[in-house]
Amino acid sequence: MSKSDISESLDKNLEDIEIQEVLKNGTDLREYALQIDRSIKEAEKASVADYLKESENIGSLHNQIEECDGILERMENMLLIFQNDLGSISNEIISLQKRSVNMSIQLSNRQALKGPLSSFIEDIAVSEALIFGINNVPVIDKEFMVQLAILNQKLNFVKEQDFKETKACHDVKDVLEKLKIKAIAKIRTYILEQIYKFRKPMANYQIPQNAMLKYKFFFEFVLANERNVAQEICNEYIDTLSKVYYSYFKSYASRLDKLKYEEVPTKDDLMGIEDGSKGGFFQKSNLKNKSTIFTIGNRGDVLAQQLEAPIIVPHVQQKTKYSYEALFRSLQYALVDNSCREYLFTTEFFHVKSSHAQELFDRILGKTLSLLVKNVENYVVECFDCLALFLCIQLINRYRWMCHKRAVAALDSYWDSLLSTLWPRLELVLKLNIQSVRECDPAKLANKELGPHYITRRYAEFSAAMLSLSEQFPSQELSNLLLMLQDEVHCFLLKMAAEFPQRIQQLIFLINNYDMVLSILMERTRDNTKEAESFREQLQARSTEYVEEILSPHFGGLMQFVKEGEQLLENDKKNELTNLEKKSLTLVTSFSSNWKQSLEEIHREVLVSFPNLVTGSGLLQMALTNFVQYYHKFNKLLTPNARTQLVNIHVIMVEIKKYKTNF
Repeated sequence: MSKSDISESLDKNLEDIEIQEVLKNGTDLREYALQIDRSIKEAEKASVADYLKESENIGSLHNQIEECDGILERMENMLLIFQNDLGSISNEIISLQKRSVNMSIQLSNRQALKGPLSSFIEDIAVSEALIFGINNVPVIDKEFMVQLAILNQKLNFVKEQDFKETKACHDVKDVLEKLKIKAIAKIRTYILEQIYKFRKPMANYQIPQNAMLKYKFFFEFVLANERNVAQEICNEYIDTLSKVYYSYFKSYASRLDKLKYEEVPTKDDLMGIEDGSKGGFFQKSNLKNKSTIFTIGNRGDVLAQQLEAPIIVPHVQQKTKYSYEALFRSLQYALVDNSCREYLFTTEFFHVKSSHAQELFDRILGKTLSLLVKNVENYVVECFDCLALFLCIQLINRYRWMCHKRAVAALDSYWDSLLSTLWPRLELVLKLNIQSVRECDPAKLANKELGPHYITRRYAEFSAAMLSLSEQFPSQELSNLLLMLQDEVHCFLLKMAAEFPQRIQQLIFLINNYDMVLSILMERTRDNTKEAESFREQLQARSTEYVEEILSPHFGGLMQFVKEGEQLLENDKKNELTNLEKKSLTLVTSFSSNWKQSLEEIHREVLVSFPNLVTGSGLLQMALTNFVQYYHKFNKLLTPNARTQLVNIHVIMVEIKKYKTNF
C-alpha cells in the first residue's frame, strides 16, 4: 500500500468520525453543511491569499522546475545516447572476443606448422655450402664427408616426398641429381685409386684397406644411390684382391717348399721295416738335420709356442730346412691372418652379412684356397710321415678355433677340404705301419737282443706322440687305429720272444720292451690312457713270472717244498708232511751253504739283464721279497729239529739290505 492510499484512508476515517459525532450530538445537517461550506470558502480565500503572497516564489519555483525538466531531459538524452553506446560497445566486445578466439586458433595452427615446415624447408633446400662442398672440396676432406651426409639425407628426403607427390620436390630434384652424380664420380675415382694401390709390388694391404674403412660411408652412399657403380667397385675390388692373394700365396708356398727337408719318408720307412734295410729314411746320414718320423722331438712346438709365431720368411731363412708341418703352419697362419682381416673388412666396408659375406669372401679367396688345397693334396699323395699328417690336422683344428674366436667362420669349408684330404691319408699310412708290424718275421731279423726292440721303441715314441697331440682334440677313429697298432705290437713281441730258447730270456725280453713302452707313455701322456694301462698289466704279469723264474734255479727245491707242504696242509695231511723231514733237512743243509752266493748271483743276473736300472732294481726287490716270503713259509713247515739248523731270518734280512738301492 502506497503512502497516499494510507493518507486517504485516514481522512476518510476522520470524516466518518466527524459525521458520527454530528449525528450523535443531534446537530442539524443543513446547518452543518453550511458551516462546512463557509469553512471551505474561508479556506479558499486564505489559500488564494497565500498563493498571491507566494506568487513570486511559485513563479521562481516554476522556472526552476522547468529548468530541472530541461536538465533532466538533456540527461535523459545523454543516458539514452550512453545506453546506445554501451550496446554498441558490448557488440564490439563480443566481436573482438570472437576475433581473438579466431586469432588464437590461427596462431596455434601456425605454431604447429612452423616446426614441420621449417624442417621440410631445411631438408629440401639446397644451400650454397652443399653445392660448393660437393663440387669443389676434395673427397678426403672432412668437409666433403659432412656435405655428403647432408646430400644423402636430402636425397632420401626427396625420394620420400616424391612418393607422396609433394610438388616442392620438382624445384630441387634436378640440382640434387647433379650433385649426386658429381659426388658418385668423385667417390668412384677415389675408391678405385685405393684399390689400384693393392696392385703395387710389395704393397702393405692394410694401408689402403684402412684408408677405405675410414671413408666407408662413401660406398654406403654409392650403394644407396647408384647400384651399378657400387657393383663396379665391388667387382674391381674382388678381381684385384683375388689376383693379389693368389699371386702372393702361390709365390709364398713355392718358396716355402724349397725350405723342406730333401730327404722324406717313403714306403720303406714303415714301423716294421728294419733300420737301413733298404737304404731308407733311417740311415745315419739322413738323421743329421731331422728326427725320425716316429719320434716327436720338438716337432710338437708348432702346436704350442710356435702356433702364433711370426711366419717363416723364405729369403731370410733360405739356409734353414724345416719339416713339412712347420712350413704348413707358417702358410696356414699367414692365410688365417689375411683371411680374417679380409672377411672383417668386406663385411664392414661392403655392408654384407651371413651368406652374402661368405659369397663375397669366396669370390675373393676361392681361387687361392683351391690352390692351397691342391698343394696339400700333392704332398699327401707321397707322404708316409704320420706325425706330419697328424700335426697338420691338429694345426687345422686350432686355426679353425682361432678363426671362430675372431668371429670368422668363412674358412670352415676350406678346413673341411683339408681334413678330408689329410685324414684318409693318415689312416692309410697308419694301416700300412700296422701291416708292416704284422708282416714282420722275427726269424728273419738280424737283431735278436734281449733289450728293447727297434719296433717297440718306434711304437712307444709314436704312440706317446699321437696320444699327447690328440689330448685337446681327441678322435675316436685315431684311437681305434692306435689300438689296432698296439695289438699288432703285442703280437709281434710275443712272436719275437718265442725266438729265444729259454723262458727266462723270453720274460727278460718282454719286460724290457713293456717297461720301455710304459716309461715313455707315462712320461709324455696322462696316466690313465688305455695303452698305458694295458702295458702296465702286461709288465706286472711278466714281472711276477720272471721273479719265479729267477728264484727257481737257486731256491727251486725250497720253493717246491713250500708249495707241496701248503698243498698237504690244505688237504689236512699233516702226517705226510712229517714224513718229508729227511727231505727238509737236506734242503736246510743245502740252503745254509749256498744262500749268500745265490743272492749275489741273482743280484748280478738281474742288473745285467735290464738296462733300465730302476726296472732292474724293482725286479730285484720283488725277487728278494718273494724269497723272504718263501723262507717264512718254509720255516713254518719244518719240524722243530730241522728248524734249529735253519739260518736265522734276521741274518738273511741283514744280507738282503745290502742289495737295497736308491733308484
